[in-house]
Amino acid sequence: MVEKMDEMKELLLKMKEDTLKEISKAVRTGSDVKSGEPSGDIYDQASSERDRELGLLLSDREREKLRNIDEALMKIEEGEFGICEECEEEIPLGRLKVVPFARFCVKCKSDIEKQQAQTKRFEEERVYRDIALGEEEEA
Repeated sequence: MVEKMDEMKELLLKMKEDTLKEISKAVRTGSDVKSGEPSGDIYDQASSERDRELGLLLSDREREKLRNIDEALMKIEEGEFGICEECEEEIPLGRLKVVPFARFCVKCKSDIEKQQAQTKRFEEERVYRDIALGEEEEA
């Protein structure tokens, strides 16, 4: 068990290092784009803006990944690493090797995603119903 924790800790620390490099790279790229004067035609400017927005979105994902890695490292220190937060069963090593900061076993994660999909579908249907009712009132 200790060997597994050491292996996971090493993997998480490597992921953290790689993620920090990606964030740094995104920040440098973003600052290079910002520092330049607007150049080119409107299409070039739109393309640059899209690239900047994509860079910000990616860095948000990287920051979230970094937060998840830090939480997993903290769980290792507390002796709670590799335990599903939903069913409290041990998360299989194979899953942890793929997603070392996994908080849920595959079954629980699948159940959670199904629940989220149902909630989203319900919300979308409600919005469309509200739009349709609003159009009927205008008629």
